[in-house]
Amino acid sequence: MLDNEIREQLKGVFAQLEQEIQIVYRQSKHPDQAQMMELLTQVQSTSSRITLHPSRVNVADDDEAPGFTLEINHRSVGVSFKGIPNGQEFTSFILAILNADGKGKMPDEVIIKRIKNIKGPVDLKTYIALDCENCAEAVQALNLMAILHGNFKHQIIDGNYVQAEVQSLGLQGVPSVMNGKTLIHSGRIQFIDLLSTLESTFGVEQDSSTNQSSNLGSFDVAVIGGGPAGVAAAIYSVRKGLKTVIIAEKIGGQLQETKGIENLISVVYTEGPMLAANLRKHLESYPVQVLENRRVKSIEKSVNKISLEGGECLDARSIIIATGARWRELGIPGEKEYIGRGVAFCPHCDGPYFKGKKIAVIGGGNSGVEAAIDLAGMVKEIVLLEFLDQLKADKVLVDKLLALPNVKAYTSMKTEKVVGDGQKVVGIEVQDRKTQEIKKIDLDGIFVQIGLLPNSQFLMETIELNKFGEIVVDAKGRTSVAGIYAAGDVTNSPFKQIIISMGEGAKVALAAFEDRMYAK
Repeated sequence: MLDNEIREQLKGVFAQLEQEIQIVYRQSKHPDQAQMMELLTQVQSTSSRITLHPSRVNVADDDEAPGFTLEINHRSVGVSFKGIPNGQEFTSFILAILNADGKGKMPDEVIIKRIKNIKGPVDLKTYIALDCENCAEAVQALNLMAILHGNFKHQIIDGNYVQAEVQSLGLQGVPSVMNGKTLIHSGRIQFIDLLSTLESTFGVEQDSSTNQSSNLGSFDVAVIGGGPAGVAAAIYSVRKGLKTVIIAEKIGGQLQETKGIENLISVVYTEGPMLAANLRKHLESYPVQVLENRRVKSIEKSVNKISLEGGECLDARSIIIATGARWRELGIPGEKEYIGRGVAFCPHCDGPYFKGKKIAVIGGGNSGVEAAIDLAGMVKEIVLLEFLDQLKADKVLVDKLLALPNVKAYTSMKTEKVVGDGQKVVGIEVQDRKTQEIKKIDLDGIFVQIGLLPNSQFLMETIELNKFGEIVVDAKGRTSVAGIYAAGDVTNSPFKQIIISMGEGAKVALAAFEDRMYAK
């Protein structure tokens, strides 16, 4: 299963292991048991620190899906797999081994303390698909939390092995994180949001140090946001000799959700996660303090004090906001209730759950039309609904869409309500804006593709925003408040492109430096 090149890479990766890691496999008569054992044996062969053992619980007479747990020095680390961790989850498996030994990229002390303060016991199951690009991020975060916590179990389940179980739980999206029979999250999620979800679900142990504000000190420049604009701003600032900090939910930002990139001039082709990794590598080559897995709570503009949700705070002479944007929701009844149960945002990840079914795609721009074209090859029928009187997508995309035999596109349609039966989506109510007629369309799923919403909510009482929630900036990225600048998709810049965001990040950093020089 693993070619020689991958095995050699693993030997190098596992050379840093210091403790004994045990892979404890379930004994099963399932037809895929041999395939799992081949994979585990090959991984085990790459390090003398890794050993392979049968489960101490005798289940040899069943045909349950193949699976295994991880132990360190013969003590469970809280992580187990049901299924064979191929595809996107192979990396999750390797990272779990490294994390169990305290290796790999670990959170800082503040985040570790928050993880350990979650009230236990925690026992979660995450249902995934091996080709899901969003699943690995959630799986790796929960694995790491389980390893660090001590009273936390996390099982990763390949939904293909337990389809009856998936249907009984009413799951229609991945990853789906279950606490017992309660769905606590479905779909893409960042580490900081997952941590906050667990804190609200299970509660937090009272710690005298938890409620104390941690002052991180003073900086010349504080950059809020870790996407292309934020990283560019941080690099340009530190290159001017300024003490710089970057505060981000995740370095790379929305790039993590981007597939092929073919319009970054001088780079013929790359992909979002690869570009995000390169941004991180470039950033780490400079003395920028990186505060990842953080979200800003507020900015006190009179003293340029930044307060973070975890209780930390800092101040900076110049603040550059580059928080980007996120998927826009419909905001109609039933939408939130059925996210992961028929309402989806990622066609690449959740599309396979609707194979042979009827779905709706909401949005007639490029993202909506592209999603419908991608989904048409796997679903039975697609209804594309656009609010305006015509589709907004590029003509080449519209022509391709309308040529598909299983797609019908309707304009002048206002979505009113997601209809469900308590377990899953069964339809959608729409209003014909020309006739005012309300009609229900029976279907199995809804993909929302209506653009982006700027991440500016924490600034509503701080600086000027336009009616779309974008930060209003001048030609040099200055906002309505002296000393606060903004760049990228969170601003009223007319074009939302990676290359433009990078340029704007550099521009505002230079503007902030220029203003600093003139102030002297």
